Amino acid sequence: MNCLIIDDNSIARTTLRQLVSLHEDLNLVAECADAIEAYQAMLDHQVDLLLLDIEMPGMSGIELAKTLANKQVIIVFTTFQRDYAAEAFDLNVADFITKPIMPVRFLQAIDKARATFRNKQLKRNDDQFVFIRDSSIVRKIRLDDILFLEAKGDYVNVFLHDKQYSIHSSLKALEEKLPAALFLRVHRSFIINVGKIDTLEGGTLIIQNNFVPVSDAYRSTLNKRIQIL
Repeated sequence: MNCLIIDDNSIARTTLRQLVSLHEDLNLVAECADAIEAYQAMLDHQVDLLLLDIEMPGMSGIELAKTLANKQVIIVFTTFQRDYAAEAFDLNVADFITKPIMPVRFLQAIDKARATFRNKQLKRNDDQFVFIRDSSIVRKIRLDDILFLEAKGDYVNVFLHDKQYSIHSSLKALEEKLPAALFLRVHRSFIINVGKIDTLEGGTLIIQNNFVPVSDAYRSTLNKRIQIL
């Protein structure tokens, strides 16, 4: 997720920058000291997540959030004052953190933001599709119909519910083209549609009666992605 820090306190910005750096899936695009700078940053960059202070000179964080109500940006409020919590959550934000921000509490907020981000991506990708070349025929396939992909030599087998297709391609090339919100590499030879997982037992996934191995190198990423309770 591309994130933007907005806080008039330079120490608070430094703390947030350090916390963001601990998470590989967070990309800090800019830091801003007020709402005006934030507006410009959002024009210059694609922003998915705002780490937004509430008490700032000029326009407050809550006032800024209200102006962004129709946008897709996810907001996590940061503040010293708990009194803003009710008003903040009325804006349907991902989370509300009181300062000083502890790493564990920051992680909890980021997990909520990740879940919101994935839900937005899934809704956006629900009707998306790709075209694949199957021998001499080019076929249209909905992304949501794909269960998993398996590399076999110079080809990749694409498994759907009731059929499969073979594509002359590398798994890496297809991984780069498929939306990360839906698909995840779990083995050097397998990419799965995360939403199609039925069960996970040891090092094996079951997806509609198909057994897919999970290698140790990808196990941690998979566990984070599926948010085991």
